[in-house]
Amino acid sequence: MELAELEIFRAVVTEGGVTRAAERLHRVQSNVTTRLRQLEASVGVALFIRDRKRLVLTPAGEVLLDYSERILGLVQEARHAMLPQGPRGRLRVGAMESTAASRLPGPLAAFHQRWPEVQLELTTGATQTLIDQVRSFKLDAALVAGPITDDVFFSTPLYPEELMITVPRGHGRVKTPDDVKVETLIVFEQGCTYRRLAEQWFASGSVKDRRPLRILELGSYHAMLACVAAGIGIAFVPRSILNMHGQQNFSAYSLRKEGRITTSLICRREQQSMLFNALRSLLLTGS
Repeated sequence: MELAELEIFRAVVTEGGVTRAAERLHRVQSNVTTRLRQLEASVGVALFIRDRKRLVLTPAGEVLLDYSERILGLVQEARHAMLPQGPRGRLRVGAMESTAASRLPGPLAAFHQRWPEVQLELTTGATQTLIDQVRSFKLDAALVAGPITDDVFFSTPLYPEELMITVPRGHGRVKTPDDVKVETLIVFEQGCTYRRLAEQWFASGSVKDRRPLRILELGSYHAMLACVAAGIGIAFVPRSILNMHGQQNFSAYSLRKEGRITTSLICRREQQSMLFNALRSLLLTGS
């Protein structure tokens, strides 16, 4: 008993005869007739009663038809299961707070629409924290600041960012660290690449005691900009965030090349899964 014989048998039953079954299967009638006889020989019983030009199923034929439907259905299901599937499963992604707010809403909405079978989990944190979590398999991927040179990671540059220095309204233009008149630097926690760049920028000033004497750690850019507007201190903020918030009661100045840094998507080299590649492709193309 072969699958081809079962397919022919079912076609003869559903089409009501050999002629129409042969047309549907694109076979010659003699071939269909021969395969039916071979099937009857293999099962050892007659499957049809030949009444003039009609074929009528025997009780054994009725039984075999039921099995044929189930067998051929399972074969079709197996073939479908072997076809390339869209991504599915869980993808744990980390991102800097600024990237999550300014870059990801559109792509994540598109991701969920395109691959609804994927459970995408997003957490935010400082760059070093995210790198450590990818390294320790707590995250599958992360969007982090700066070039990643560690060979453990596969890295894809995505978004060029420009870090701006924000100061209270009326502070005066800032071109160098020596121009800063306030003593509080508002930053994220340790491990934030933007914080490290801010501290390095102040360290480059010629008047060392002009560097801020106090550090105020906050957890969101909304809170940072509110504190800058209130005159509490200064903060280093990506231009993409300023484009979202606008500039109210504070001024923003470019750090020029010192403030340029690229956001990259990383994963462990051995963790380049179908899910990761789907996310990477969407972020690269934007669609």
